[in-house]
Amino acid sequence: MTELPDERQLVIRARSRLDQWTKKARMEAYAELFEGDDPILPPEEIQLLDALDSEMEREGGDGVWGTDQYGIHTPGAAGSKTSLGVVCVYHPQITKDSVLRGADELDDETEERLNAALWQYSERVATLIERELDEFIRQTRS
Repeated sequence: MTELPDERQLVIRARSRLDQWTKKARMEAYAELFEGDDPILPPEEIQLLDALDSEMEREGGDGVWGTDQYGIHTPGAAGSKTSLGVVCVYHPQITKDSVLRGADELDDETEERLNAALWQYSERVATLIERELDEFIRQTRS
């Protein structure tokens, strides 16, 4: 029988793969939510998010699609079925004083729709990263 890796070592090894998993998950989540036949926002609002992304990148930032951040955590409760999980630790959000607001003035309803879409996107990315993490754990422990 193979000895299971120490939980700390498992976390360290998983975190070393987090950037790679995040990049892949971002692309997949964007395609699922903003492309195809049934995007979660109308095309003009997706273009607005993409324009804000480009503006931020030109100014040296990460852009809209690169400001979300994720972390790997250990279970909070004893007896949890999964040993590790993924959480979005920073959801991008557009506010009146936010760098994400950009030069364009947005009305409150549009801002709320964009923020709801960004939240859904970040949560989907976290789910996709967690799928990669679960597979990594399964392969490590087999």
